[in-house]
This record gives sequence, structure tokens and C-alpha cells, in this order.
Amino acid sequence: MTKKIDRRSWLRSTALVTSSFALTPGLKAFAMHDAAAPAPNFKVWDWERSAAARPDITKLKARLLANENPYGPSDKVRLAIMEAAGMGNRYGHTAAAKLIAMIAEKEGVTPKHIMLGPGSTDMLEKTAITHFVNGGNIVSADPAYMSLIKTAMAFKAEWKSIPLTKEWAHDLPAMEAAVDKETKLVYVCNPNNPTGSLTETKALWDFCDRVSSKAPVFVDEAYLEFLDKPEASSMVGLVKKGKNVIVARTFSKIHSMAGLRVGYIVGTPETLEKISSMVRGNMGMSITSLKGAMASMEDTTFQANSQKWTKETREYVFEELSKLGFDYVPSHTSFILFPIQMDGAPFLEKMFDKGVGVRAFEVFGKQYCRVSMGKMKEMELFVDTLKQVLA
Repeated sequence: MTKKIDRRSWLRSTALVTSSFALTPGLKAFAMHDAAAPAPNFKVWDWERSAAARPDITKLKARLLANENPYGPSDKVRLAIMEAAGMGNRYGHTAAAKLIAMIAEKEGVTPKHIMLGPGSTDMLEKTAITHFVNGGNIVSADPAYMSLIKTAMAFKAEWKSIPLTKEWAHDLPAMEAAVDKETKLVYVCNPNNPTGSLTETKALWDFCDRVSSKAPVFVDEAYLEFLDKPEASSMVGLVKKGKNVIVARTFSKIHSMAGLRVGYIVGTPETLEKISSMVRGNMGMSITSLKGAMASMEDTTFQANSQKWTKETREYVFEELSKLGFDYVPSHTSFILFPIQMDGAPFLEKMFDKGVGVRAFEVFGKQYCRVSMGKMKEMELFVDTLKQVLA
């Protein structure tokens, strides 16, 4: 039974969550953990030069730093949003119910298996809040997407970080061995962010099947739809079997709706009831975004083109990086991670100065660039700029 917490404790906890996401001013590295937590095996070089003199990313010639989809929203989404704007005086509960029904049909589950939120990151954080309000530990890969982990640690959870394998896959045996009676959640991001790597489907399925009997397993599938056959690699089938698995999806990537904030989780009705007993998803969503998401689900041509065009630019960058001698991480997403022989701070500054925005990471003590896929002309500019900066 979930214990009640008083308002003061809740505010203290949410303040911790808010403060943990503040960006460090200046172009320097910061580790995404607090002083008492174990340091992750990676850190991010901040693309902001200073609080007062940050680069204006809206003026970049190639904005390749946030894994944004450059091709949308689709025309059908834009029309649906315009038509829905006149309904902005009404709450979107009815629209949310319709979108949930559409998602449930797509995933092959009942509407009770679906919970909406303003982006999948919102659902990650709400899951963390509701699972770690009384502490415990979370098991995940390292590097990993940190939103769920950081929120859990803000509620004093212990992070059990398991380094990725040499092949950049989740070390599933080590993760399973780390699960104990205090484990409140196991987190898997597949394909993984920030590496773009993929953990083999059957091995992950068997892992989730076994481990979910000991602790809930949260599988973040934000980038799954960039695969050629995404349904074959999804863990939603385990939810259908009644397993204690939660799967997150987003409209930010393949649907190109990052700024419109729509995402969802698929879980057992019991799990979703636990989450919704403490937090709400639909109330954070606008009717325009809900209507846009419905239109995007029906625009399968745009989704197919989005996957196709992203794959084409990714293959182009793979080829160009190979020519330049870079040992990139094989990516199955809308971004590529590759090592660079330059510290992150001067690298970013030089790239930004030439109008190309990318990200820089330090992973296992080595410097890496992560470049998001833009349109082909943007990727050609990226390659040309990279040659100049690293010459």
C-alpha cells in the first residue's frame, strides 16, 4: 500500500527534481548526479557558452543537437492543430480518450493499459516519482538517458549503474544480478540514448520476462520506430501477457512533434492505477497537441518517409565518418555517437561558430560527438564543418 506524504515533503521532493535539471552556465562539463550519488561513466559538455552570451540555436545553419526530427510536423498535423485551436477554451479529456483508444488499438491492448502524458520524458519522471517516493534502488545501464534516473535519485533512490558492454549493448546478466529486494525499478532504454545502440530483442525479451517477476521493468522505446521492423523489437507483448513491464513511446521522434509534447506508456492496469493515484497525465496536455497526435497516427505515409529519410542521412554520415577514419557507434536511431580527438568545450565552440550545433560527451574517459540527423543538406554541412574543425 502506498504511504501518504505530507505537502511539505512533496514540495521538498519536487524542488529537488526541478533543481537537478538546471543547466550549468558556461561551456564546461557537468556530471548528472548529486554529490552523494555514484558518478556515471559519462558527462555532457554544455552547449551554452554562458548565461549571458549563449548561442542562438534558432539561427544555426544546422541544428543537430537535440535529436529533433527536421521533417515535420506533417501537413495533416498542422491542419488538425489549426482546426483545434478554436476549441482551446475546452479541456481535452474527450480528445485524450479518443487518442488513448487509437493507441490501444495500435498496440493491441485495452485503453486501461495506456496512460498519456506531455512527452514520454514526463511519463518517465512520473513513474519515478510514484515508485521511489519511499526510496529503494534503480538498476540501469550506463550511459543511459538520465531523466528517470535523476528523478529517482532526487527521491533518495540509489542508482545501480551497469556499464554497457564493449559492443555498446545492455549488460543484461550484470543488470539482473544487481536486482535485489530494494530494487523498485529496472530501466532499459532501447535503442539507447546517448549511444544509439540496440540490445538484441530476444535477449531483452527473456530478461524482461524473468526480471519483471522481481521488480518492474521500464523499457524506454522512444527511438524504436526508426528500426525497419519496430513492432518485432517492442516489449509491449510482455505487457499483454500480464508481465510487470512498462513501455514508453513518444510522438517527439518519428512523428516530429517534439515541441507539441505527446507521449504515453503501456503497462498493466494495476501499474497505471498506482501511477495515476498520485499524478495525472491528461491534465498536462493541450487539445491542439492531442488532435495533432491523432492526425499524425493516421498519416502513415509521413511516418514511413520520416523513417526512410532518417535512415538515408544516417547511412550518408556513416560513410563519411568511415572515410575520415572515425570508429562510430553503430546507431539505430536519429543520431550518431563517435569519438573525437578534441576536448568537448573547444570542439563545440568551433562547431557553433560555423553555424553547426551538435552535442559533446565524455564516455568512459574519452571525448565523443553526438550528431542528430537533419536534412541531407544539413548533414553535408556538418561533414564539411567537421573536417575543418578537426583538421
